Amino acid sequence: MNILFIHQNFPAQFKFLAPALVQRGHRVTAMTMQKTAAATWQGVSLVPYGASRSSTPGIHPWVSDFETKVIRGEACFRAALRLKAQGLSPDIIIAHHGWGESLFVKEVWPQAKLGIYCEFFYRTHGADVGFDPEFPFNNAGDACRLRLKNLNNWLHFEIADAGISPTYWQADTFPESFRQRITVVHDGIDTAAVVPNPPVSMVLNESDGEQLVLTRQHEVVTFINRNLEPYRGYHIFMRALPQLLQRRPAARVLIVGGGDISYGARSGDGRSWKDIFIDEVRGQIADHDWKRVHFLGNIPYSSFLSLLQLSSVHVYLTYPFVLSWSLLEAMSAGCAIVASDTQPLHEAIKQDQTGCLVNFFDVNGLCNQICHLLENPDLRFQLGRQARRFAQANYDLETVCLPKQLQWVESLR
Repeated sequence: MNILFIHQNFPAQFKFLAPALVQRGHRVTAMTMQKTAAATWQGVSLVPYGASRSSTPGIHPWVSDFETKVIRGEACFRAALRLKAQGLSPDIIIAHHGWGESLFVKEVWPQAKLGIYCEFFYRTHGADVGFDPEFPFNNAGDACRLRLKNLNNWLHFEIADAGISPTYWQADTFPESFRQRITVVHDGIDTAAVVPNPPVSMVLNESDGEQLVLTRQHEVVTFINRNLEPYRGYHIFMRALPQLLQRRPAARVLIVGGGDISYGARSGDGRSWKDIFIDEVRGQIADHDWKRVHFLGNIPYSSFLSLLQLSSVHVYLTYPFVLSWSLLEAMSAGCAIVASDTQPLHEAIKQDQTGCLVNFFDVNGLCNQICHLLENPDLRFQLGRQARRFAQANYDLETVCLPKQLQWVESLR
């Protein structure tokens, strides 16, 4: 078959699926908004394209998001017309429709089957919005804006033949009228590559210029996200640090993430959330304890894996929102996990079996649970071993997820 992928950041969620389709003998093309000089990637023909205009200054704030999606959709539409003129006629189109790129592809190839990656359907109640009372709606009109944010979803429901979603909770955010067309299959974790590694070590540069070599013999608490922000519980974790550092005088806290925004809103004063919550807790932490907190920024994937393998206790917190790959990778690496008791986690973290759940807002409870695991190495080992087994049984790329993804694609023909 001729298969076309559309994703502004390709390969992203399709990094395993697209090459696997090439290996099965299909002709695979990918349209991406990333600038690249490469013509191919793992057998996939790459077609970069870009938008010819930007958003309209002063446009009504309720429709600004949709205008941006239409601009991206038009750019993809124009590029698709050029591909059609060059002879491309896909049998199947697989798109992450979240940014609007695939809005008009059926106008170019009406005969093609369209499968969409259903990551999230926005809701004013029961999900991320309104979950954290510390950051409430400041404008009643935000509910109207959020409703319009789903226009892109609704327009895709009309043209999509099927959907795929990585978790049941994410799939269940979609309206029942389309939910019945969504197949739940996770993107997959390479559990043969993400493994425990007892002899792992990592070098940290201390503020005094010295170097510290951390091993599994050290107490290491890890917190990892793409960006440090409230959606991923950064503020809750930081508020647990004063007590944690006092109670565990040998613990090292390693924090990975940037100071930008991945989800939610920026702060009102222009500062990063990272700095805001550092400033909030810094006065409660003695200088000698603060030296044991290490902000590593964004790190290479190989270092990320080493960090998981090094971790004594891994903390993962999230609003009711999209589940991070990093949690499942932490399970595959055999981490002892303390996670927020929020709905997206219930599919993976089973209390006292594959990890420990705490109320998202319970700072003391979070600290107590981390300390409890640090005090009990046998329990940590047991939880980590069971977490890995669960990841292998339910999220392994080669034996579970990829076969189901391939079956989903080929069912579209």
